[in-house]
Amino acid sequence: MTASMEKSPSPRERILAAAVEKARQIGLEALSIGVLAKDVGMSKAGLFAHFGSKEDLQLATLEAALNGFVTRVIVPAERTERGLPRLFQVVMDWIASIEEKRDQGGCFFYAIAAEFDGRPGAVRDRLVGSSERWLDWLLRQVALAKERGHLAPDVDAEQLAFELHAYGQQANWEAQLLRREDAFDRARRAVRERLMELATELGKTYLIQ
Repeated sequence: MTASMEKSPSPRERILAAAVEKARQIGLEALSIGVLAKDVGMSKAGLFAHFGSKEDLQLATLEAALNGFVTRVIVPAERTERGLPRLFQVVMDWIASIEEKRDQGGCFFYAIAAEFDGRPGAVRDRLVGSSERWLDWLLRQVALAKERGHLAPDVDAEQLAFELHAYGQQANWEAQLLRREDAFDRARRAVRERLMELATELGKTYLIQ
């Protein structure tokens, strides 16, 4: 499809793209129709026509961020060979997607989780559900890597998924709070070294570059 044939974003899609970036910087709780109206150059009444309440705006913003995550991280991985190649790529792409936003607030979901982890409601419920699906998806990739002989059969899949996820979260924390310039390089190194420890000889061929 050529650029001229690509569908232009709708007004709602443009608003939500701005909302995701704003929430990344100030948090989802601070995001309101009034705050966002100033950023997108619309009246509160005009923006209210798209979102009937602050919670509706928050939920729509979260959904837009989730769609962006799927497009940036999950879809490319699903085009990759199953097993260790897919697992390795998805974790590396996930870390890269966080690094790309290091100067705009870092990981959207990390920031939102800190706001809503102890606050009941629709936003937290949606965040919990999507987070569980991501972790389950990651766990399935570990299991597939074992089934295909890329990882040793005695690898604890849940433990490895936990560790891989922790590397990305730690990198985001160090980059945002401590301003460590090498945080993401360290995360990538940790991922590669941990997988090399657990990979079979076949699996290691996918990790050597």
